[in-house]
Amino acid sequence: MFKNLFKKSQEQIIYAPLNGDIIPLEEVPDPVFNQKMMGEGIAIIPSDGKLVSPINGKVVQIPDTKHAIGLIADDGTEILIHVGLETVALNGEGFNVKVATDDVVKAGDALMDIDLAYIQEHASSTVTPIIITNNQDGSKKLSFTDEKKSTAQETVLITVTS
Repeated sequence: MFKNLFKKSQEQIIYAPLNGDIIPLEEVPDPVFNQKMMGEGIAIIPSDGKLVSPINGKVVQIPDTKHAIGLIADDGTEILIHVGLETVALNGEGFNVKVATDDVVKAGDALMDIDLAYIQEHASSTVTPIIITNNQDGSKKLSFTDEKKSTAQETVLITVTS
C-alpha cells in the first residue's frame, strides 16, 4: 500500500545529440511527428553532421536505411532519433553509422556522421526529431528545454522523471 508513497523518483537527462537550432515537435513539418503519433519529443535543425548519443544506454535499433537510431537509456527510457524528413527514401546514402545494434553507449559517444549537404539536396528537411517512444501511458513526466540553440553533449533537451 505504501510502496509508491516512499518510492524515490528517478531523473533521466537527455542531452542534445546535435549542434543546431531547437524547435518544438509541433513545428516539425510532418504529421507523424507534429501530431506526436510516435510519442512526445523535441527537434533540432542540425548545424553540422555529428550525431552523438544523448544518454548512457544501449543501441536497440538501426534500420537498414540508416536514417534513424533507437536507444534505450539505463533507466528504460526509449529514444528515437530520426535524422531528417523523408530520409528513409535515401536508402542509407548520406549516413555513416558508427555503432551497431546492441552496442553500449555513453552520452557523447559518436553515433553517426551525417552528410547534411546531401540530405538538404535529396530529402525534404534536415530537421531531426528526438522522440520518447515508451511514454504513451503518461507514467513519466517530461520536461523540455526552453533553449533555442543546442550544443551536443551539453544542452539538456529533455528531463524524464519516473
